[in-house]
Amino acid sequence: MELHDVWFVLIAVLWTGYFFLEGFDFGIGVLTKLLARDRTEKRVLINTIGPVWDGNEVWLLSAGGATFAAFPEWYATLFSGFYLPLLLILVCLIVRGVAFEYRAKRPEEQWQRNWENAIFWTSLLPAFLWGVAFGNIVRGVKIDQDFEYVGNLWDLLNPYAILGGLVTLSLFTFHGAVFAALKTLGDIRERARKLALGLGLVTAVLALAFLLWTQADNGDGKSLVALVVAVVALVAAIGANQLGREGWAFALSGLTIVAAVAMLFLSLFPNVMPSSLNDEWSLTVTNASSSPYTLKIMTWCAVIATPVVMLYQGWTYWVFRKRIGTQHIGEAAH
Repeated sequence: MELHDVWFVLIAVLWTGYFFLEGFDFGIGVLTKLLARDRTEKRVLINTIGPVWDGNEVWLLSAGGATFAAFPEWYATLFSGFYLPLLLILVCLIVRGVAFEYRAKRPEEQWQRNWENAIFWTSLLPAFLWGVAFGNIVRGVKIDQDFEYVGNLWDLLNPYAILGGLVTLSLFTFHGAVFAALKTLGDIRERARKLALGLGLVTAVLALAFLLWTQADNGDGKSLVALVVAVVALVAAIGANQLGREGWAFALSGLTIVAAVAMLFLSLFPNVMPSSLNDEWSLTVTNASSSPYTLKIMTWCAVIATPVVMLYQGWTYWVFRKRIGTQHIGEAAH
């Protein structure tokens, strides 16, 4: 296996880790409107991700940085062609981080309600837009012979990509509901489990349609295996949730995300960004990659740094592993 193939796999792993971890982050943000009945319960939900949400975003920075260094042509075409959607995602992530930090800085109800609304919308929009972006990457976009995107914003809003956005939004919200059931106590835990059932069924329908469409257009034997794993894991997650096995349900919903993202990258390889105008103008792992020397240096850096980051993040989750409930929210929080 060549180094550019290795880095394609590593970038796929980084995106998978990001969607697995940030997925339930986004889901919790959406659930502050769908699940929480009052501002105390909103605080409970926010506190479930309070110690970890910023660490989860490290995976996005790593994926973007790795793409820039390993596949500069891919990075340039992607960020120029998808400029407006990616800019909107970036603005949402910035506002979302500010909302988490500033919500409790002042006691006024209107102040806190405004930041809570910001958390909801800046969780919902990226959850949808990431699906739209990856749907277009897999489907192919208008790239010319100079490897430049020549389409417009409306070309990105096609039925396949919009379906992909609905899948990521519903899947991340289901993942968040399962995480909420795993991390909370009392009535909110029970309601999270009930809500997860409905979300899981909606997700199953949307995901099956999207994955079958992907398999029909770009799939092979390997992607078919990933499709089966994703569907089976999602059904099993719904079942485990109904049985009250929140730990298993969360692991299985996470496996659904892992398998679905793996299927997208398997369908994409050896392309990194297909051209819908001419197959010969597609960006591939070969023509979009950096020099072998650059990839070699990057590989050594990744071997040293990645285990340290993963151990630290794992330790963070272990420290903040206990459940919380409304009884843990003091009056000062409001």
